[in-house]
Amino acid sequence: MKHSTRPPRLPLGMPPQLNLPSALVSALMEAAVKSVRLSLQTARSHRRPRLGATLKPGVDTPLWNELAAAVHAQLVRYGEKARLARALRLPRQRVHEFLRARRHLPDAERTLLLLVWLQARNEGRDLC
Repeated sequence: MKHSTRPPRLPLGMPPQLNLPSALVSALMEAAVKSVRLSLQTARSHRRPRLGATLKPGVDTPLWNELAAAVHAQLVRYGEKARLARALRLPRQRVHEFLRARRHLPDAERTLLLLVWLQARNEGRDLC
């Protein structure tokens, strides 16, 4: 893209207070173009994960976010997270990373176990 050396022309009838130095105008225009290009790049890369890529918890996993919040709400008494970890055959720290820190997602079998555990808790039963 070629840069013009002459200042951009303002429409007739513009107030003199809006006459900005050409260097400032071109710097603002370049910054705007860079900003738009950067936002398009991040929007493109965020749209869809690569085919076969592992999902990460976050905005793209709304169902997991709801399940994790519902399970975490059930873990109110001392020791319940440890009991859930035993039922899932996982260390307590991994359960914490799933439900609280949301850094990882469980595999399909453990997700189904969480759904069964949550349903049982809502019915007043305890699987652990």
